[in-house]
Amino acid sequence: MAGGESKKPKANAGAGGKKKEVKKETGLGLSNKKDENFGEWYSEVVVSGEMIEYYDISGCYILRPWAMAIWEIMQEFFDAEIKKMKIKNCYFPLFVSPGVLQREKDHIEGFAPEVAWVTKSGESDLEVPIAIRPTSETVMYPYYSKWIRGHRDLPLRLNQWCNVVRWEFSHPTPFIRSREFLWQEGHTAFATKEEADAEVLDILELYRRIYEEYLAVPVIKGKKSELEKFAGGYYTTTVEAFIPDTGRGIQGATSHCLGQNFAKMFEINFENEKGEKAMVWQNSWAYTTRTIGVMIMVHGDDKGLVLPPKVSSVQVIVVPVPYKDADTQGIFDACTATANTLCEAGIRAEIDLRDNYSPGWKYSHWEMKGVPLRIEIGPKDFAKNQVRAVRRDNSTKSDIPQASLVEQVEKILDDIQQSLFDAAKQKREACIQIVKTWDEFIDALGKKKMILAPWCDEEEVEKDVKARTKGEMGAVKTLCSPFDQPELPEGTMCFASGKPAKKWSYWGRSY
Repeated sequence: MAGGESKKPKANAGAGGKKKEVKKETGLGLSNKKDENFGEWYSEVVVSGEMIEYYDISGCYILRPWAMAIWEIMQEFFDAEIKKMKIKNCYFPLFVSPGVLQREKDHIEGFAPEVAWVTKSGESDLEVPIAIRPTSETVMYPYYSKWIRGHRDLPLRLNQWCNVVRWEFSHPTPFIRSREFLWQEGHTAFATKEEADAEVLDILELYRRIYEEYLAVPVIKGKKSELEKFAGGYYTTTVEAFIPDTGRGIQGATSHCLGQNFAKMFEINFENEKGEKAMVWQNSWAYTTRTIGVMIMVHGDDKGLVLPPKVSSVQVIVVPVPYKDADTQGIFDACTATANTLCEAGIRAEIDLRDNYSPGWKYSHWEMKGVPLRIEIGPKDFAKNQVRAVRRDNSTKSDIPQASLVEQVEKILDDIQQSLFDAAKQKREACIQIVKTWDEFIDALGKKKMILAPWCDEEEVEKDVKARTKGEMGAVKTLCSPFDQPELPEGTMCFASGKPAKKWSYWGRSY
């Protein structure tokens, strides 16, 4: 993994009275190109863009304010939406006793290799080791059993914002695969399957909105195969993203219907309206800081991060461009006034007045950090009472009169948001390939495609596809069966088994 120290020169405060050394554009660019060495590019861009810092424990990362701000914007949106659905926030402990963790057999088998254990306190060994939550079903459900007694106690709909630990060993990657990550996890219980089914899709739609409306990343809604569904669950729905540069799918967020499996294990029963004893229907759903990594992979370029305006903590950076004999103070005042006008209109604008960096250095710095719009004010702009606006996504420049500043900047930011989504969607669409036979499948795989193929929906066939495609790049699996199913003509055969196909599924290598 690349990306130890950031190459950005440290700011020089400058000694009083002495002429300050002005930093030029040196050592600021990325040394890896996205389309030549994606892995190294990604490792470098997350550090140079000041999203993360590497930590001294492998697989753990420091989330810097630039990344946390994005998380908080998504959190603000999602939290308000689930509150409208009458879902309430709570907090359960980080620690799990082994007894409850092991109660749901399939569930723990799915998570066992990743569970971290606390075995010591100071010098003494603990009598019973304690697990750190990899997810909280087994932490929460013993108490659901206590709190739910009759139909009036339902639905019980809780969410918690917290961290979880999964001791991953394969290729830790910032945001995408880390040993500790932040997430929200919702856990709900209903009297009927219909209510549970409806909520699964309501939450999945919120996940689609996070990706498409906030992060400008197109996703496909669908259902996971039996092999890929949540361990111990009834069925799993997902929003799947795709990274064209690597030809890999990535699970964006999942909304699971757990059915009555956990209710059986944890004895979550209630007395229904007829006075009969019944089991609840449960869901769990989560999205994580992985969302940020997907956004970086999809939009980033060789100059650094490219942030969609909706999630960027700074939407507009104002940079003064004074020349030797220019009215420097006048330019600085115009910059301050411009930033203030934008902030008052609700646009997140900042001004870079550091006088020991050249304007060119500042341009590169804010481009690296992915700020959607740069506003420059030089002597000519100042004289004409205008600003020069430069877009991060396509480098387009335009001159904006101060009189229509807010209106035009808002229009540009909206356009950047939409353009990023449209460009990403176009790129993803170009990667989707429909195949009907095994040979076509292998050919498409070699071309980094997201493959849509007719499938017989048999677990053994999926296992066989995994086995036959194992290699350095990793095995292929189903990504999802899209809800939006193309027509399946009668007599269509499964691409892998030659048996009659039951549905269309997306296949590919994945993160």
